[in-house]
Amino acid sequence: MHGYRGKVVRINLTDLSYKLENLNHDEAMKFIGGRGFGSKIMFDEVDPNIDAFDPANKIIIATGPMTGTPTPSGGRYMVVTKSPLTGTIASSNSGGYWGAEMKFAGYDAMIIEGKAAKPTSIFIEDDKIEFRDASGLWGKTTIDTTNELMKDAPAKAKVLCIGPAGENLSKIAAVMNDLNRAAGRSGVGAVVGSKNLKAIVIKGSTKPTVADPDALKEVVKRGRAQIKENGVTGAGLPTYGTSVLVNIINEAGVFPTNNFQQTYFDKAEEISGETLAEKFLIKRESCFACPIACGRYTKADDIETGGPEYESVWAFSAACGVSDMKAAIKANFWANEMGMDTISAGVTVSTAMELYEKGFIKDDELNGLGLKFGDGDSMVEWIKKLGRREGELASKMAEGSYRLAESYGHPELSMSVKKQELPAYDPRGIQGQGLQYATSNRGGCHVRGYLISPEILGLPEKLDRTELKGKPEWVKIFQDLTAFIDSCGMCLFTSFALTADDYADMFTAVTGKKHTAADILQAGDRIWNLERIWNLKAGIDPAQDKLPRRLMEEAIPTGPSKGQRSGLAELLPLYYKERGWDEKGIPTADKLKALGVPA
Repeated sequence: MHGYRGKVVRINLTDLSYKLENLNHDEAMKFIGGRGFGSKIMFDEVDPNIDAFDPANKIIIATGPMTGTPTPSGGRYMVVTKSPLTGTIASSNSGGYWGAEMKFAGYDAMIIEGKAAKPTSIFIEDDKIEFRDASGLWGKTTIDTTNELMKDAPAKAKVLCIGPAGENLSKIAAVMNDLNRAAGRSGVGAVVGSKNLKAIVIKGSTKPTVADPDALKEVVKRGRAQIKENGVTGAGLPTYGTSVLVNIINEAGVFPTNNFQQTYFDKAEEISGETLAEKFLIKRESCFACPIACGRYTKADDIETGGPEYESVWAFSAACGVSDMKAAIKANFWANEMGMDTISAGVTVSTAMELYEKGFIKDDELNGLGLKFGDGDSMVEWIKKLGRREGELASKMAEGSYRLAESYGHPELSMSVKKQELPAYDPRGIQGQGLQYATSNRGGCHVRGYLISPEILGLPEKLDRTELKGKPEWVKIFQDLTAFIDSCGMCLFTSFALTADDYADMFTAVTGKKHTAADILQAGDRIWNLERIWNLKAGIDPAQDKLPRRLMEEAIPTGPSKGQRSGLAELLPLYYKERGWDEKGIPTADKLKALGVPA
């Protein structure tokens, strides 16, 4: 069984037991691995209407067939569960080295069930699995947790853990691995915390086999050359990290500022990738088998930390009206320490700032802290507090921006889709990305179909970002391709340089199962429709395929994109048609039958 290891481990936290199961190879090939295979397990085993914190909810950690192989960036894994933030099926992606180590230990997936009676950690070394009391780790930050666990772990073991945010069931909590890498979005860390699971330490000793080593060597060589020659993956990302986008997005006038009240930040240069590299960068960091090395390791005053990435820089700067890079670095550090999604954390604070600006949050709720746009020091303190739910307002923030704004009677001030906070691109000036936001199966998300690539960066070809024509077709292709990439175990950033044909060739060489570009896009389509059906069963109505009211009804007020409006109302029915769904956004029986997706 090439590419796959052939084993799934089912872990029951209630009675601290586990059993090994054979991988269903046919299902794995059909849904690829990672996101797709994990979602199929959720579809088969978890009631979509269950509360996310019910012990009967499950956590599936899944690798893909490329995870742990020499394919470029082949080290990714997915955390799949029901999201406490959105109610959708959550599948959150992370890099680093933990996913590859899970594959080396011999597992394609872990199915985590039940709830431990007390805080628990799991130690895995190949086929040896041990449960340990983690009561002494409960309350510790992610770095302290990792350092403590490594004292009793095998050399070169990898640690996955949650921080105080997950323990305190913050709906924006992340799962952290390798200190600074995160399965960040949708609140997956809170589900881990609800099960009293603090960490999983893993060490493996064998690598997966591949079907055709010579063919794989050639296609990997070709792929790495394309990555090196590409302007984004070969120059921009290695040199400046993902924050190379700050000036590019700002100059287009789609850089959300002050909670999306503006779209141009006049101090963007101060928080740009160029400034980060010049003044704060200590070293570059890379994930397993990655030739890009876009990760940053930075220092601000006495704090050293992994990151921040573009989305984190934005969330802790322009989104909150802050132009202090040191504050952004410190906020990123504390979000990682608390184990929180940096996008949701920053946008939630920016929502609180607007609520305060408009008089809905009162001074007597602040406990002496500031909450004004531009106040970087206070922003950092709020990140610390909301991670531990310190105080009533911080506890409200820990629920995410939608529930925070709703508690004050103004949910429209939450810049979110399906209750998940939007990232760093204003959709009024990037029409395809706006359609992708609205239709994403996990709520507000930029990496379920990164239309920034063609609409801003011109890859694989330059599209007019203001044009509506053709965008539904582009969105579907990008969503389907992304679903495959998330499932195979590679990083989405490789898609700046690689084509669907390249991924098909790599998949064929690894697994021995011939796939074409059409085959992998069909697999992505299958995964997308499976997620859609699960969400529909969970009560996520197609009426939620929308943007926040501000972004639907108001034109961009100032800057280079002044006057631009969302075309979502016109695009959405065309997108449904392109997907083969009915006019209400429901997959048809014929569509599901053609893909082999259960209704």
